[in-house]
Amino acid sequence: MMLWRFAAIFFAATTCLAAEHPAEVFFSKYCLECHDSDVQKGDRSFEELFFPIGKARELIEVQDIIDQLNLGEMPPKKADQPTEAEVAEVIGLLTKEVETAHEKMKSSGGQTVLRRLNEREYLNTLESLFLRRVDTLAPTQNFSNDQTYENIDTIGDTLVTSSFLLHNYFEAADLVVENSLGTAKKPEVKEWHFDKNFTQGQELSFSHKRVYNFRYLCLYEVPNTVNHEGGYGGLEKFQEGVHAPGYYEVKVRAHSMNRDSHYDREIFQMDLKEPFRLGVVTGDATAGALHHPQPIEPRLAEVTVADGEPQWYTMKVWLEKGQQPRFIFPNGMANCRNAFSRIASKYKKEWPEGDPYLKKAGIVESRRVVLEHGKMPHIRIHEVKIRGPVYEEWPPEPQRSILGAGNFGEPHRRKILKEFASRAYRRPPEMDEVDRLLAIAESRIADGHSPRQATLDAIKAALCSPAFIYFSEPGKGKSGELLGAHDLASRLSYFLWAAPPDQQLRALADSGELLKTGVLKEQFQRLVKDPRAEEFFKGFTDSWLNLRSLGGMPPSRSEAAVYFYDDLETAMKREVQVFTQNLVETNGSILNFIDSDYSFLNHSLANLYKEPFDFPIDQREQFHKVKFTSKKRGGLLGMGAVLTVSANGIETSPVTRGVYLLENIIGTPTPPPPDEVPALEPDTRGSTTIRDELIKHRQVKTCAECHRKIDPPGFALENYDPIGRWRSRYPGNRKKPGPEIDSTGEFPDGTTFSGVHDFRKQLLERKGPFARHLTESLLGYATGRHIDSLDRPVVDKIVAACRADGYGMETLLKAVVTSEIFRSR
Repeated sequence: MMLWRFAAIFFAATTCLAAEHPAEVFFSKYCLECHDSDVQKGDRSFEELFFPIGKARELIEVQDIIDQLNLGEMPPKKADQPTEAEVAEVIGLLTKEVETAHEKMKSSGGQTVLRRLNEREYLNTLESLFLRRVDTLAPTQNFSNDQTYENIDTIGDTLVTSSFLLHNYFEAADLVVENSLGTAKKPEVKEWHFDKNFTQGQELSFSHKRVYNFRYLCLYEVPNTVNHEGGYGGLEKFQEGVHAPGYYEVKVRAHSMNRDSHYDREIFQMDLKEPFRLGVVTGDATAGALHHPQPIEPRLAEVTVADGEPQWYTMKVWLEKGQQPRFIFPNGMANCRNAFSRIASKYKKEWPEGDPYLKKAGIVESRRVVLEHGKMPHIRIHEVKIRGPVYEEWPPEPQRSILGAGNFGEPHRRKILKEFASRAYRRPPEMDEVDRLLAIAESRIADGHSPRQATLDAIKAALCSPAFIYFSEPGKGKSGELLGAHDLASRLSYFLWAAPPDQQLRALADSGELLKTGVLKEQFQRLVKDPRAEEFFKGFTDSWLNLRSLGGMPPSRSEAAVYFYDDLETAMKREVQVFTQNLVETNGSILNFIDSDYSFLNHSLANLYKEPFDFPIDQREQFHKVKFTSKKRGGLLGMGAVLTVSANGIETSPVTRGVYLLENIIGTPTPPPPDEVPALEPDTRGSTTIRDELIKHRQVKTCAECHRKIDPPGFALENYDPIGRWRSRYPGNRKKPGPEIDSTGEFPDGTTFSGVHDFRKQLLERKGPFARHLTESLLGYATGRHIDSLDRPVVDKIVAACRADGYGMETLLKAVVTSEIFRSR
């Protein structure tokens, strides 16, 4: 076997040396020891490469070789090293081969496959069509989760459509149409007044009856708690909810209580300096207990509640039929059950002599004694008034915009359906498409339904049509052909708004003007500055950085309670979104994603990062630009969202974080291990830290190749715990502190770094792969297709335009939008 292997290597080497192409000589001298047909490290054999390049697989392989040589990662440090002149020569030769091959080939992934609206786009499209919020209806509540490709939720071949999903489309269409257009007669305006008889949730009911006789509705804790005792305030005497969908005026007479409490602040785990905030979410008595979380509970409104005497606060909220307003305390304490017990016990000297608690301590008496004699911080509601539905005019805007004057005779019916189809299909409908909708309406009339109801049923059918559910870019031409104006309008608006084109964009599509590059640039500028572009900052960062998975493996409440009571999950996501938005608005350099001396923080994140910043007392939840006072933070690698989503909630792993960084930020992912290599459990006896374990792990030959790339980025982030707090030691115990953290490391090319700050500096020197990966992620997200190595010339052209303008983020987006990939099928 060894003789045969030696002969094979010798034959391969002599063959390459005899070959005419100089790249094959280079491979023979420096590469075949690891990448011949026998060894094939990384599942790669360079003996199978032939020049000129004639196959797509060879083109992808050669491009990867160029990238590895540019990074200095190949040949590995321990192997014989070529001179700089040899590397430069072979990179030049291979680059010319790749350019020649690209001219002969078209991207095999170049056509966007037929893709449907994902859930985000579907909901936004319904809101655009019916001019109302639909999250209170939750029409996609029963939908299956959208599948993703490399975390991106817009890729066509992963967005499958099943019979189950089709059934849910019918159910959702019926729900939205009937609740938006179904009421022909203006509903009666009703009023409700709730005073004194406020039943609390089951856990607090006994003590509130004893102390207050249900005089008040009190809120104590944040909604996201374990026990759910005092986080929601529902109206138990309003089980039936409102009688019709619409806007309701909700008046609340309330005040904040005991913000000056002298109790230990650690008991509450809340900031009593911050004014208390009162929020409103939906409630439905048929969906479960009103003082517990419910499946549908979007936040509808919020006010700041003052100290002192109770005051009236007015909010305008949308409620569906059967719903009621429920009240929450977004900046309340972490756990009122725990707080009642601890206060009752710790401050029992303050209770009156002879109080029953002193004889019989328990949770029930704890609540009672603290409410009766203590100073428990809370929001106290005295009265609630509800009035509505309130309409400025009738019919309401959704009905006027879709049904017009309400004439449903045949000529008007056709006009209604044609105009709705035009908006729903995002293009002028074909005559036969309108005829089919009209036929459905006529069939319903023949079955005895009113012309109005028949028209609504035809609208429901339009919402289940492939023309609505699917984008129409594919199938109209060959791969690589330019999109038509309406398809381009949809691609642009769904890229930046995750919603249909507005009237101005549609008009430019109707006229064909949008196909002009100058007009396309102008519309890009308009759309990206519109408030609706927030959907891009949410959707793209969720996809690019996998922030959609944040919270999938939440941290331990005992070790990271702050994550829950300060709602850090939302704040962490928001930091990334606002940071990205600022780069677009200022055309800031994308290299700030790698390293920066600032970020955008609210009070909770600033505390987590231990960054001193003087937040105005009434703006602590708002995000402010904060300049860092240390080198511990900077760019994505110092952001809580990235550090939390790349951990498992309980502990950190350099391997998990290393893989995350390589795949999502650095842009140089390692190949998966070969199928024939089993999972290994190397001997790690005697190791005391994860670094020791991984050093032993890399002694296994089949593990070493990938782990020399994976482990260093992970080591650089070891100073951050599972929710991104800085630490200098691993967790220990009361008797012995944990080991000190060593965040040094070495890149595959031999360059070392001394910690995360130095690591970020080194990444800036290797910015090429990052810029390319970000560009490919934007293109994939925008077009709904895979971006492969055969798209590399266009990607490189976009990166070059970005680089020439100081790596500006807005410049990058504009180059993406005007690229041939974005504008082609």
